[in-house]
Amino acid sequence: MEIFVTGATGVLGRRVLPDLVAAGHAVTAVARSHPEAVLAAGATPVQVDLFDPATVRDVVDGHEAVVDLATSIPPTNRMIQRSAWRMNDRLRTEASANLADAVLAVGTDRYVRESYFGVFADGGDGWVDDTSAVDPVWPALTALDGEASARRVTAAGHVGVALRFAQFVGPDAGHTRDQVTTARRWGIAPFFGDPDGYLPTIHLDDAAAAVVAALDAPAGTWIVADDRPLRRREHAEALSAAVGRRLRLPPRWISRVGPLRMLDRSVRLDAGAFRDATGWAPTFLDAASAWHQVVAAIDSAPDLDDATSVDGRSSDEDGLAARRAGPGGVAKTADTAAPPTPRRGGVR
Repeated sequence: MEIFVTGATGVLGRRVLPDLVAAGHAVTAVARSHPEAVLAAGATPVQVDLFDPATVRDVVDGHEAVVDLATSIPPTNRMIQRSAWRMNDRLRTEASANLADAVLAVGTDRYVRESYFGVFADGGDGWVDDTSAVDPVWPALTALDGEASARRVTAAGHVGVALRFAQFVGPDAGHTRDQVTTARRWGIAPFFGDPDGYLPTIHLDDAAAAVVAALDAPAGTWIVADDRPLRRREHAEALSAAVGRRLRLPPRWISRVGPLRMLDRSVRLDAGAFRDATGWAPTFLDAASAWHQVVAAIDSAPDLDDATSVDGRSSDEDGLAARRAGPGGVAKTADTAAPPTPRRGGVR
């Protein structure tokens, strides 16, 4: 299949590319600042202004599927600033709409859009599935705009898929590394909200496999999460064991400030429908196994970070036009070598 990918050099996208290529797909991917990483994965890098409808339509033409992973999540120390989310909101609203328009204009078969579990209402101890109520608060509000683009594609007779991912966990994700640093340096397990509430997670490697599986999924909105969601207290215990230090949870009132209100909810995600529809299954069954792998990977590569991220979990803006883009707004990038990307290998 000929596939166009946005957010290709983010912490999710840079896993998705080699998985797509390994599955036999021909991949063209947006790469604003790190084209060498796209080339190393076996894909063709292009520079595209995702906010220019005509340019987007031209580059989507000829592809059978669009995989839209473009987000711009601010770093941890800026997450409470509403202004830090403006680019992410534009990518979820304007860019996703442009891509959906392009899919419909040129006859592309399928549009897959990344979304986020933060749109769900508090589910308490009950399971939350694809039919559960939504009640998004900032900054998850615009995730629904991206999902609306996928639904619009479906309504027009094509296949629109939205993937509501659990919280990403991975050794090269900035927020994950910040959590490990906070645990080691301050003795705090940075899981905000009710200690007995559920915080769903998905290892980035398993998230990437789900994106590939979504190319065969029926149209719809699907949950992607590991098999056994943990309560925040259990996350803290697992992280404590992984870092080898006794940790304490932060006071609950902190989770009632700004965007942290979204993290105060208990969301016990059930990804069974997506698993049944596609055959996908996570290799990390819960966050306890993921935290041990993550900490070990960070220790083995202490300089690893998500500085090239566009899609999840950094401030890089891969969706913007590159300065070298030509008059048509699309420019193929030069072939250069890329460094290897590492892959998976008591609470008070």
